[in-house]
Amino acid sequence: MNTDNPIPENELQRLAALKRYNILDTLPDHAFDDATKLVSYICGVPIAHISFIDESRQWFKSEIGIGVSEVPREISFCRYTIMESKMVEINDTFLNERFKDDPNVTGGFKVRFYAGVPLTTPDGFNIGTICAVDHVAKSLDENQRNALSIVAKHVISQLELQTKNIELNAQKKIAERAVLAKDSFLANMSHEIRTPLNAIIGFTDLLAQTKLDETQRDYIESVQIAGENLLLIVNDILDLSKIESGNLTIDSEPFNLKKTLKHIYNLLKVKAHKEVEFNLFLDADMPETVVGDQARLNQILVNLIGNALKFTDEGDVTVSVKKIEETDDRYSLRFSVKDTGIGIPEDKLKSIFERFTQAEESTTRRFGGTGLGLNIVKQLIELQKAEIHVKSKEGRGSEFYFVISYKKAENTVDEVKPISKNDLGPLKILLCEDNVLNQKLVTSVINNFGFELDIAENGEEGIALLSQNKYDLILMDLQMPVKDGYQTTEYIRNELNLDIPIIAMTAHSLVGEQERCYKVGMNAYVPKPFKQASLLKAIKNVMNQDVVHEKKRFIDFSILDEIASGNSDFKNEMITLFIEKIPHQTEELVAAFKNEEYDFVKKIAHNMKSSLDIFMLTDLTNCLSIIEEDALRCEFTSDTADKINILNCGIEETVKILKDL
Repeated sequence: MNTDNPIPENELQRLAALKRYNILDTLPDHAFDDATKLVSYICGVPIAHISFIDESRQWFKSEIGIGVSEVPREISFCRYTIMESKMVEINDTFLNERFKDDPNVTGGFKVRFYAGVPLTTPDGFNIGTICAVDHVAKSLDENQRNALSIVAKHVISQLELQTKNIELNAQKKIAERAVLAKDSFLANMSHEIRTPLNAIIGFTDLLAQTKLDETQRDYIESVQIAGENLLLIVNDILDLSKIESGNLTIDSEPFNLKKTLKHIYNLLKVKAHKEVEFNLFLDADMPETVVGDQARLNQILVNLIGNALKFTDEGDVTVSVKKIEETDDRYSLRFSVKDTGIGIPEDKLKSIFERFTQAEESTTRRFGGTGLGLNIVKQLIELQKAEIHVKSKEGRGSEFYFVISYKKAENTVDEVKPISKNDLGPLKILLCEDNVLNQKLVTSVINNFGFELDIAENGEEGIALLSQNKYDLILMDLQMPVKDGYQTTEYIRNELNLDIPIIAMTAHSLVGEQERCYKVGMNAYVPKPFKQASLLKAIKNVMNQDVVHEKKRFIDFSILDEIASGNSDFKNEMITLFIEKIPHQTEELVAAFKNEEYDFVKKIAHNMKSSLDIFMLTDLTNCLSIIEEDALRCEFTSDTADKINILNCGIEETVKILKDL
């Protein structure tokens, strides 16, 4: 072995261990600088450093009294220290045969005292050193030596922690991308399923309105039930995906609680067996109206009551709602669904809320179902900061119950006026739709409404018809060849300068799509499969110039409130900063994306995420994660462009809401 330039026997493995930490040539770090200061203080020396030794150099991660970032390996003292398993201490270099003539002893750094501890990885490789150096001869006491060794272990622990955090962040990004890819896949699959399902349900509804004999009506009802069940399964899968990716939010709007509960009761009582008594008990002290998410309460109760009715052949199913607490601004309500059905075995009670799980395999064969319902119910209740509980005895029945806290409503909820078919007058409507089945379905429905309809196979055909004829309204599919719904709407608004009402009709379910529709200039949004009443209501709304679409986004201030700790001025300042800063950053992001400035896109997307996280805009943060990841790979795709559009629309909608507040 060359004693002037010693090389460890495990040099290749040692270098591999060093490179695994990705520490070389990184920026200064407070944790390492603090450790260096501590060594200088404990040992009472003017020079201290934390360094790492690669093939050709000693690189200083942190240093005091040196003033350079690296020196050649062959002139370093530490090339000897990494050969040892313990501290190397040279009390007086003038008396040391190896170092007495060294240029950094006779001149240079004027090293008279040296103490170095190898930085040893958990798997035993010396990748660097932590050192104390002085210009005078000296000796460390036992406490100083122990302290130096402890700091060396701390440095390695810090390296391990940073490496694990990098790995965790990488895994997190992979996981987030996988969830988002799955979400997009499910949304696209739902589009493919919903498109033919839209035709099946729509034509079946139309057929049910014609003259049928008893047998035909029985068949039609069976097809309707099958179609509705298939739609429920598709919606369950989509809801589960949205919950997992953090894109399902809880709305907060006033609604008539009593009417909601009575509507659910009337809707489901037809499913009760003849031998089953189906009851709804409402507390006399229960509020008429509350502020919360009516749609999610519907979904929870329809699922729980539907299960109770399905699994109860005789006896009774009782739904009860009771007020258990009231404060100045909130009600706490206990919801209970109790039945005398088949019950749940005690050993299955903990697992029934898991997805794709039912109490027994025979349950699926006998009663059907995906096993997703209770899992979604549990997560929807937890999103409202509540818990669901169950009590059950096999063969004697079950009770599911939960307590949700709702805000008090300031005003009573306006009555919803029934939609009349006869007060809109003659309308001429343009349908932009490429699917032949949907064309036929919409034609039949629109003709039933008493309106006239023209059809365009794509956006370009629609624009051509629009330039030749006068229309009162456009029904716009989003996914079409040649020109899609977004491009067509932008052309109508920006090139033709027309303010004709446009209703988006789509089987797609991407998060943020409604916001994007409104952003490009559409006036309403009807998801497929559509109900005739829903379409007529949307037509009626957009033909009424006073109607403005409701805000779809809910902003959760819980994190900001926690940070503010009751300081309203701080909270308002944060909101103002968001309004002033984020739209400008979004514009910069869009411009950089168009110019394919990958590094700038990566940087600004990463910076924006922390701001959006404070307002819990999870769906927009997920968009930024994909954009950042694509920029990191220097590869922008149509999916990146889609996420940019959704982000842009979401930011604009958020700023509008914050300004209104």
